[in-house]
Amino acid sequence: MAPAEAGFDAGRLGEAVTFAQGHESPWPRSLYYPDGSYVGNVEWNETGPWTEIVGPVRERGGPAGLILKGGRIVAEWGDTGRTDMTFSIAKSYLSVLAGIAFDDGLIRDVEEPIGKSVDDPAFAGPHNGQITWRHLLQQSSEWQGEIFGKSDQVDHNRQIGPGADNSRKGQRRELRDPGSFYEYNDVRVNVLAYALLQLFRRPLPEVLRERIMDPVGASPDWRWEGYSSSFVEIDGRRIQSVPGGGHWGGGLFIGARDHARFGLLIGRKGEWNGRQLVSRNWIERSLTPSPTLGNYGYLWWLARGPAARPGVPQTAFSALGAGSNVIWVEPERDIVAVLRWIEGASTEGFIDRLLAAQA
Repeated sequence: MAPAEAGFDAGRLGEAVTFAQGHESPWPRSLYYPDGSYVGNVEWNETGPWTEIVGPVRERGGPAGLILKGGRIVAEWGDTGRTDMTFSIAKSYLSVLAGIAFDDGLIRDVEEPIGKSVDDPAFAGPHNGQITWRHLLQQSSEWQGEIFGKSDQVDHNRQIGPGADNSRKGQRRELRDPGSFYEYNDVRVNVLAYALLQLFRRPLPEVLRERIMDPVGASPDWRWEGYSSSFVEIDGRRIQSVPGGGHWGGGLFIGARDHARFGLLIGRKGEWNGRQLVSRNWIERSLTPSPTLGNYGYLWWLARGPAARPGVPQTAFSALGAGSNVIWVEPERDIVAVLRWIEGASTEGFIDRLLAAQA
């Protein structure tokens, strides 16, 4: 659709695109620095016993993205079909898989301890036995342990975003009660993926493809890779559990156009061409502020709460991945924007320009 037909000033929209193209991620395209260091280990100041890269890594492409209005493309740049790593955007896909489990009755109540439906030592004991599905979805679980060779301690004291101080990352701290403290912790998200695998008893990428990606018309090219250490046996079948990002390699490898379809589905409350692929109830829960972080839902970032910025609709929300990778959704205006490999601090500048381009 032409920008003017979609209610945009074509010149200003072009400025937003030019801005995204001109503020490329500083990460090397190989995703390894000249000394052999993986970008994630450098980004998060990660040292110690849990730094090994155990999933596949693929060199990234250049800046790419697209903007949808009313479900139609009004701007597109770069290679939007390229299946690049997408880091923590995978967390928001896990949120939708949890929604499918909820809709199917596999999760009876998000406030129920996980151990009541997943018989596994990971969810037993006086501490981990208290952890509910909601705690894992809101990153307030304080789950303690090791899974697939990675300890929860690796992300203790972790900070993310502009100005993050990770000088104490990986230093053990005293755990709080489950549900009382927010911490961005990739090991605990991997625990959620493992718990969902135990519920579905089949590979999560298979469930996602069948229930979400094929129905929305996504390409067949995307894939979700686990770790060399994350194979488990379920009902006599060897299945790879998948992570919620590319922290140690692996994760969701996908193109920007497929991301845009996914964002459009969530912006429209889980409905696609008259089919309710995930319930409105779950989407609304997912986009409700968490008690421990007001701009975070069920693995989605919210524009409301302490992060609210003037001029940005508080109904907006996003899936964010390091590098930086972004799915930004504004449901009231039916806008979806996908950004690949933009400098993280420039994301807000792009959104401001996008909003200013509305005629």
